[in-house]
Amino acid sequence: MTDSTASSGFLDVDVVRGVAVLTLRRPEKLNAMDVATRLRLAEVLRELGTGETVRGIVLTGEGRAFSAGEDLAHAPTTATEFKEAFSSFHDITRAILETRVPVIAAVNGIAVGGASEITLCCDARIGTPATVYFQPENGRGITISNASSVLLRRLVGNHAMRIVLGSPKVRAEEALQIGLIDEIVEPDALIDRALDTVLAWTPEGNTTALHLPLLRPLPEEVEAAFAREDVAADASWESGVLTAGIAGFLDAQAARR
Repeated sequence: MTDSTASSGFLDVDVVRGVAVLTLRRPEKLNAMDVATRLRLAEVLRELGTGETVRGIVLTGEGRAFSAGEDLAHAPTTATEFKEAFSSFHDITRAILETRVPVIAAVNGIAVGGASEITLCCDARIGTPATVYFQPENGRGITISNASSVLLRRLVGNHAMRIVLGSPKVRAEEALQIGLIDEIVEPDALIDRALDTVLAWTPEGNTTALHLPLLRPLPEEVEAAFAREDVAADASWESGVLTAGIAGFLDAQAARR
């Protein structure tokens, strides 16, 4: 049962059983995120992450995709726009890691690029048989963000190299085996399972807000990763590889229509 609902652009916020459920609602575009949606998501995470109004946060998507990540149809065309876009991804990671409540990624379908990276800093990732992780950046001239250069290795160890450089589609069973997701449930049980996890982790009289920063990556480690990722992103932009990669992707999409 939904206690309350609010909507802002492509992001809906429901409160269910005392837990905030944030849903990316742009299924016709596989929930691809523009800068405005990413900025709003970070803002909502900070608003709700204080723990004053909800016991935890669940992040999910509508339809068959969790999110296709960056909306390349509205890709940056200037260096300023590019820096803003890259920064907006980083800030979601910051917002999640600053919360005083658990944040659970309910990965309902394919999670691509920056969207897959967003889930890496969540406190748990629950998938369904339809869950797929896909990081195609390397072949598109784009570089990774969201501190995934440390967060991915933290979860999957040496698998991180092939996931980023080889860009395979990592399906649910493999994702569970290597640690990208924590469990697999049926689609109609996904949100309830995420809610149950939050409630189990926040019993009466809990010290969850104190344990979260002890178990999450250190802020200085994350900020150092951001700095390295920014240097790599700038090099990709300045070389023209990024622009060419995005153009090639859009041309291929147009040819398939």
